[in-house]
Amino acid sequence: MALTGRLFSFLSDDLPQHEGLEARIAAAIAPTLGAMGYELVRVQIQGRERPTVQVMADRADGSLIGVGDCEAISHAVGAVLDVDDPFPGVWNLEVSSAGIDRPLMRTKDWVRFASHVATVEMTIPHEGRRRFRGRILSADENEVRLKLDEGAEVVLPRRDIRRAKLVLTDELIAATAQPEPDDAGTEEAPKKAPRRWRAPATGTQDGEKPARTPRRPPSERN
Repeated sequence: MALTGRLFSFLSDDLPQHEGLEARIAAAIAPTLGAMGYELVRVQIQGRERPTVQVMADRADGSLIGVGDCEAISHAVGAVLDVDDPFPGVWNLEVSSAGIDRPLMRTKDWVRFASHVATVEMTIPHEGRRRFRGRILSADENEVRLKLDEGAEVVLPRRDIRRAKLVLTDELIAATAQPEPDDAGTEEAPKKAPRRWRAPATGTQDGEKPARTPRRPPSERN
């Protein structure tokens, strides 16, 4: 489903829906990402003892994100959050691209991927159920309309959606495919899978999984 320039303009300031601390972090880092040519897709916090802030981003021009992009975003976001200081102790920062089967957090994502299949989980039951799967028919800032796999149509209030994401299908892969580079000597194009960057821990060996980027509160820094 193609979008007009006017609609793209209307959705250009569309921010992902977050709550609580995730909303605070999203508001703090979104301007920095925008100035760098990126868009914030999602902020998610996992863990309690040593929480991990997972930042998911897109390129504003729609091209795929590479590891270098994730590293640049990590440095910039880390600097912002070091000032904002969202946690009292040590925490981790992880940056990745949205990937193909991305979460649907912004109105522009719902609209962009109209006609593709998505799964939705509600915070409270809607028409007696919490989980839905179907093709996206339309969406705005208040609601989403799906045609379910069983054929019925349903309208879901955005405020009650706990999580939603695209389903990886051949149709979606074809729709999001990037052209291959023309020159064989050109650096290999980023693959379609999500790219995630985490700074290697000191002393890691080849083949080991890199550690997340640790952040410490200002009181513990030299």
